[in-house]
Amino acid sequence: MADYVQQRLEDRIPGLEQLERVGLFTRKEVKSMLKRSTALEYKLHRSVLSKADFVAYIQYEINVLELIKKRRARIGYQFKREDIEFPIISRVTSVFRRATTKWQEDVQLWLSHVAFSKKWGTKAQLSKVFSSMLAIHPDKPSLWIMAAKCEMEDLDSSESARHLFLRALRFHPENKKVYQEYFRMELMHAEKLRKQQHELELAKIDLGEYEFSPEILSGKLAEVVYRDAKQKIKGAEFMLSLLNIAAIFDFTKELQDTILQDLQKEHTDDSVTWDFMARRELEAAGAPELRSAQGRASDTNRREERCCAVYEEGLRSLNTEPMWTCYLTFCLDRFKRKTNFAELKQKRKERLLGVFQRAHDASLLQESFYKSWLQVLLSSGETESAAQVAIAATKRFSQSLETWNLSLQTLVHLERAEAGLLFQEALKNVNPKDSLSLWQLQAEWNMVSQTPEETEALFQKALSSPVPAISAALKETYLEWAYKTSGYKKARKIFKSLHEHRPFTKAFFTKMIQIEKEQEKPNMSNLRDYYERALREFGSSDDDLWMGYIREELGAHGSPENCGKLHWRAIKSLVGESVERFTTQYTLMQTGHI
Repeated sequence: MADYVQQRLEDRIPGLEQLERVGLFTRKEVKSMLKRSTALEYKLHRSVLSKADFVAYIQYEINVLELIKKRRARIGYQFKREDIEFPIISRVTSVFRRATTKWQEDVQLWLSHVAFSKKWGTKAQLSKVFSSMLAIHPDKPSLWIMAAKCEMEDLDSSESARHLFLRALRFHPENKKVYQEYFRMELMHAEKLRKQQHELELAKIDLGEYEFSPEILSGKLAEVVYRDAKQKIKGAEFMLSLLNIAAIFDFTKELQDTILQDLQKEHTDDSVTWDFMARRELEAAGAPELRSAQGRASDTNRREERCCAVYEEGLRSLNTEPMWTCYLTFCLDRFKRKTNFAELKQKRKERLLGVFQRAHDASLLQESFYKSWLQVLLSSGETESAAQVAIAATKRFSQSLETWNLSLQTLVHLERAEAGLLFQEALKNVNPKDSLSLWQLQAEWNMVSQTPEETEALFQKALSSPVPAISAALKETYLEWAYKTSGYKKARKIFKSLHEHRPFTKAFFTKMIQIEKEQEKPNMSNLRDYYERALREFGSSDDDLWMGYIREELGAHGSPENCGKLHWRAIKSLVGESVERFTTQYTLMQTGHI
């Protein structure tokens, strides 16, 4: 091993001497580089190889190349590249080859080799790297696409790119992305040839017998790809993706018409087709004589009506939820567009609300659209209609927590009497484990609009819930409500009745502590009792509780001599990172920093 490493180091010497001779590096820097290189070379020839050593070697050599590049630019010296950079590039390529042979499954290593070859290597080297990588990883379509793009864009070889795509399709005959990029590549190739032809014609260069093929120039190769893709991959969405790619190029009108005809012929049973056909009506150019803002608004309205006519035609043959979803999405998008013309805005609103109602009547309105429907109604001040829609939504999606929350929030906001009965209905239909938000919303509603007796009954019912999360969360709300409505004695009475009623939340205890501290003469004995009960539940993990307790003892009503005992108890009780946080906070408090 030592002889081989020594030979490798001796091979470096001419390059290092050149670096010193031309003034890119000093003698001291060259010696340092040789020392570092020796260590790296020995690591690459151990009996047990490490990927990290190979990566470190490669990174070091790349850093050297970057430094040489910067120093060349600084001193303006651009010679002797074959003696300085080329040997380094050759070494890195060799190490990459060894690494990718040893760890063939590491795609990132292969991609690093590709990136290096692009920046520092030759074109031939880049093709070889891709060829080796694809031989190991033929199952990854993205690598085939990357290789083909590199051949097309970096190496300017359309033929090689085409061969790579054809090979990729043998491994991935039904991969949408491969077909899309192959289709794009053929169109780019045709565009490149058209530009070449145009430049030659401008230069008036006689090509002799050579002629550009009209079929290739018009994108016939791309059409062949499309025909093959259409047979392998079904679906309107895929055909539309190819149509959108073709639309990028200005010479593909015939190809676009072909795809459009096939789409209308083969996929009228797909809502995506109707959505595309309808939205195309928006692209129709307005009448050129309409220069006024009012005229443009009228033209926009006419185009939107043509779009709706297409959607209506689609609904007659395809009355499905996806079709209504496409129609509503279009109407909602147009409604959200800003306009200064009240008439156009009103027509958009009427059209949207009409489609909402018809989709709901057909029981084909998607759940998520009820929120948009309610927002439009509420923003328009149509409160009665909003209340009816909210109630109707709960009947349609009676098991959905999201719908119940949305509808009940709307009814509470509108102060509707129906909310009370619907709360009961919601709790019957929704899974009890998911119903916490409903309980909290009902508690808020009761506290504002119901009698104290009814609110008390609700809290008692919540406390007896078999779901621990509901019982725990409503305790704090119950305590706060009692304090606000009946005062301190009522709050303390409720706390006493619940302080053994598990489960608890920290907020339940801190709320009672806050209530006690708000009194004119806080009772320190009571505060200690609240803190002790809180620490019994959360003292092993909550350092803030311990710090709060200590601050209370240091306060006007406390006993500072108790702080030492509390500190000792906290250190014994807390676990994990909370011990370090407590120690830090306590120290800062003692030194007066907090």
